[in-house]
Amino acid sequence: MRPLFGYHLPNYTFPGVPPEGLFEHVAGLAQRAEEAGFDLVTVMDHFYQIGGVGPEDAPMLEAYSTLAGIAARTSRVWVGALVTGVTYRNPALLAKTVTTLDVISGGRAILGLGAAWNESEHRGYGFDFPRVGERMDRLDEALTICRRMFTEDRPTFEGRFYRIDRALNQPRPVRVGGPPILVGGGGEQRTLRLVARHADYAHWFPLGIEVLRHKTEVLERYCEEIGRDPATITRTMAAPVLLVSDEREGEARLARIPPERRGSLVAATPARAAEIIAEYVEAGFGGFTFGNTMLPGESLDLAAELIRSFA
Repeated sequence: MRPLFGYHLPNYTFPGVPPEGLFEHVAGLAQRAEEAGFDLVTVMDHFYQIGGVGPEDAPMLEAYSTLAGIAARTSRVWVGALVTGVTYRNPALLAKTVTTLDVISGGRAILGLGAAWNESEHRGYGFDFPRVGERMDRLDEALTICRRMFTEDRPTFEGRFYRIDRALNQPRPVRVGGPPILVGGGGEQRTLRLVARHADYAHWFPLGIEVLRHKTEVLERYCEEIGRDPATITRTMAAPVLLVSDEREGEARLARIPPERRGSLVAATPARAAEIIAEYVEAGFGGFTFGNTMLPGESLDLAAELIRSFA
């Protein structure tokens, strides 16, 4: 089966593009990604720019307003946040927001959700930033609420942190079962347990194929504990390749990427990238996401060539 390809927009700094032209530029990139054959367009759920992408005070658009605009300008790609921070929104409101995005897009929304991590923007915006254990507990409850609001008419849930009481979610999501749920993160103690319990998709960083094989084994054990077929979870990851037309030039580009974001990236032409990605597909991975920091607009033709090789 052909893997899914995602185009991710963590960066909103474009030389020569003024604030009033920013969304038009972003929408244009999403449209070009759709034309190139990408299946999914995602944005970050951050209010400040994050380290490794740019300075904290660089431009950053709110995720779901941006996604609604992208949905209205595209016709085929799925749209979603990679990933929503659980601490930023009441989960019932989040389910309503994602359902609305699903309606706007004609059934193309995906809910990405994670435990959040950027303490600086929590402090700046006045959001509570509890310890990671509590954030994981909140994530568990939020995923439960979102799934119920996607699939049940008047769900009720009483948790430690969140509750709903016969919550209405009209209109219903376009797709039966609601938008697919993606859980971001590969933590082996808590996150992969939540993937097994709640997710249709998992999303991991490019840590190398052997590390990811190990995480797959951990996930499979958690699925076995609850009687779930692990084949019902699609494993996706940030692409392990930096697409270039010349691999020697690509090595210089790799050297400019901060080590914390470089991971096990390899600079590769589309032909070589297809060989590398095929190894991950053979290992069971079903999706690969390319960020616009590593795949600028002028490189979308290279991505189109890669994607065509899997047709």
